[in-house]
Amino acid sequence: MTLQTILSPKKAYLLLFLFLITSCSIEDNSSQKVSWNISDGAEYPEGGKLSRPEHGVMLADGTLIVADQRYGLAKIDLFGKVTPFGNFEALDFQHNPPKVESAPNGVHFTPDKKHIITADVFNGKIYKTSIETKSSEIIYSHKYGVNVAIEDSTGSLWFTQSTENQNEERLFKGLDEAIPDGALYRIPISRDGTLSKPELILKNLYFANGFYIDEKRNKLYLSEMMKNRVLSFDLDILTGSVSNQTTLAVIPTPDNMELNSDGKLWVASPLSNQIYSIDPENGESYVVFDAQTQIGLQNMEKAVKRMELGEGFTELLTPELTGEMPGLLTGLIIGNEAQPFYVANLGTALIKVSKE
Repeated sequence: MTLQTILSPKKAYLLLFLFLITSCSIEDNSSQKVSWNISDGAEYPEGGKLSRPEHGVMLADGTLIVADQRYGLAKIDLFGKVTPFGNFEALDFQHNPPKVESAPNGVHFTPDKKHIITADVFNGKIYKTSIETKSSEIIYSHKYGVNVAIEDSTGSLWFTQSTENQNEERLFKGLDEAIPDGALYRIPISRDGTLSKPELILKNLYFANGFYIDEKRNKLYLSEMMKNRVLSFDLDILTGSVSNQTTLAVIPTPDNMELNSDGKLWVASPLSNQIYSIDPENGESYVVFDAQTQIGLQNMEKAVKRMELGEGFTELLTPELTGEMPGLLTGLIIGNEAQPFYVANLGTALIKVSKE
């Protein structure tokens, strides 16, 4: 008789989930995979100069462009100086709740790295910013908040809708209970070079979050946060179709993701206060950055049990969970293999981690 015939499916899944988390740590120690923890990093820039830097990108020289709730985007130069970037003022951008709520969220380069695509998870606007002219335009306004938007090599635009929210309060309802109203959309590029109407690619997702388009492997990876899993799909970039859904990895509350220079997929996990490295070929994973506290571990275990019952976990997102992080861990910014990486979050600074 197997364990799964003794336990209910939900309990069996929970035990498997906790085993995978434990085995990741064991694998990390035994195989001597390179990893870092919070003590290897430092707040950057100093002085709490950012506002909700949920995600960002790194220019070739190491300059950072990050999401900022005050400015839309903020530039952090090589000396740590912070200035507004993208002239969002010209678009009447503001965050003045409850009248106007804005939350720049996912931030990604276009394939040619000449523009930056920024999604607003509160109001659904998607911005395109020229790095050369430092000007921005609204290229699409979705009915609901947009978590992440990415342009592919054809010029088509993909984006995730986490839940049917139009403000912060409704967004967090999607973390208080499991609601299958997350979705993935694609806006095809027309022959004249303009974006056409959105196409619904995936629906009934439980809080669709970060995703990554891996055109070299013809794959699309997506974080289904309230199911604690990273999904993988076969991708036809020309037709915009995805197929053959599989679960690439089971990790707690996957969020933003990026492909590292070694070809591994790095995925932020807010609830565990960690970043995972996942092999896209076989799903093997380990913790590559660890800021987890003991109370955070306990909260994570409680939350996993609640999520198995369709419940949420927002009350467990406490300062004790975030520990020494400036705020809730949500993403990462990766350059080349010689550059440091940065841990993004909902606080007032990034964590800069040198790889030396």
